Amino acid sequence: MDLVRSLAELEQNTDLHAARLLVLINEFAGSDGTGHVEGLTKLAKLDFLLRYPVMLTRALAAKGKPTESVQLQEFEQRSVESKMVRYRFGPWDHRYRLLLNTLIARGLATVTIEGRTLAIGITPRGTAIASSLACDGFIDVARRAKILHRDFDIKATHLMKFVYATFPELLSMRQNEVIDLEA
Repeated sequence: MDLVRSLAELEQNTDLHAARLLVLINEFAGSDGTGHVEGLTKLAKLDFLLRYPVMLTRALAAKGKPTESVQLQEFEQRSVESKMVRYRFGPWDHRYRLLLNTLIARGLATVTIEGRTLAIGITPRGTAIASSLACDGFIDVARRAKILHRDFDIKATHLMKFVYATFPELLSMRQNEVIDLEA
């Protein structure tokens, strides 16, 4: 199997994306598991920064924060799988609802409604699996999720405004166009 086909299959791997989201939700749930991510928009913007560490590096720099903790790898800077497509609502993967429902169906995540906002939390089983993932192949993801929790745990509206101010190219791109991820 050639490299392009392998990478395309990775991109379509729902479990891979669900695992990344689980690690992210777990970080925001906190050590007692009672915290949550406030809304799907916030989850999408946080995941944008988590999934594309080049963008996380740019976002930290825009906030005047050190970027060394991202530990950006050379392959992450220019790899095919790091290409991000602009969807209808900016950096938004059309599969978020599917991925979240997959986590809920597997008993790993919870969703409650607080006012008009979804509160996306984690179950004890989800915490156990996320913790296991964070010690295995998702070490970089877990470390970067901690950075997001530390530096980007702000209201969804503020995070959305920050993302569009920091990455204005997202607003001028045509739908389904690949976002340039140069560091």
